[in-house]
Amino acid sequence: MKKAGLFFLLISSLAMAQKSSLEQKINSITTGKKATVGVSVLGFENNFKYSKNGDKELPMLSVFKFHIGCAVLDLVDKGKLSLDQKLFFKKEDMLENTWSPIRDKYPDANVSLSLGEVLDYTVALSDNNGCDLLLKLIGGTQTVQKFMDSKGVKGVQIKRNEDDMHKNWKTQYDNVSTPNSAVLVLKKFYDGKLLSKKSTDYLMQIMLGTKTGTNKIVEQLPKSTPVAHKTGASGKYEKGLTVAENDIGIITLPNGKHYAIAVFVNNSTESDAVNCRMVSDISKAVWDDFNK
Repeated sequence: MKKAGLFFLLISSLAMAQKSSLEQKINSITTGKKATVGVSVLGFENNFKYSKNGDKELPMLSVFKFHIGCAVLDLVDKGKLSLDQKLFFKKEDMLENTWSPIRDKYPDANVSLSLGEVLDYTVALSDNNGCDLLLKLIGGTQTVQKFMDSKGVKGVQIKRNEDDMHKNWKTQYDNVSTPNSAVLVLKKFYDGKLLSKKSTDYLMQIMLGTKTGTNKIVEQLPKSTPVAHKTGASGKYEKGLTVAENDIGIITLPNGKHYAIAVFVNNSTESDAVNCRMVSDISKAVWDDFNK
């Protein structure tokens, strides 16, 4: 019993030291910055946990496209939708003043793409027009909210589509997640507790192929590192305000183990470069900590 007790104390003190060391590094990155920064980290195999503002509800921006992707694939799992079915984009579906690689490729619209293609555009390329067509297909943001609620995902609220958020930028504050909720939903996803194995693998591959946010959590990690992630960014508004610069993801370590990370930079008056560098530096600090 004594040996077991000593071993437990040793493990506990090592975990405390890891958390303290990481906290110091992250505080050194965020101190003095004119922004609210939320961070959450969850080691999948060792259950290591770290959070800074982890229970604070922060605007998600396009991070919510991960949640939408899950809700769409749940309907695929239930046989109500098929990845091969065609979605038709009318001219009025191609909003002009928004981020949309689909519109850039098909400026005249009147094009049919498979549900699988639209999912890839929406998650890996963060296409806003693809996002809103998916929401229209499944019955709106309330379908996504109900799905998350049904899976016991706490600390997330999804009320607005991309069109809403472009018509009135203040509605960006209506779609929120806590950083802790973000890493916990990624763990549920990874564990196959949200979707079938086939759909989990499918969405994981899309997220591993994310093309946005190369200057965020992936920037300073070794190039071959598998990172399944989803980014979000607001742009700038009154008095240089950035509502959000976000990234959440599942990272595979060289030893084959994993951790989830969520970094949310909120209400910042720093430059875009500074905001993204904070996300990148925090990600590097966490990586270094896990690879000690």
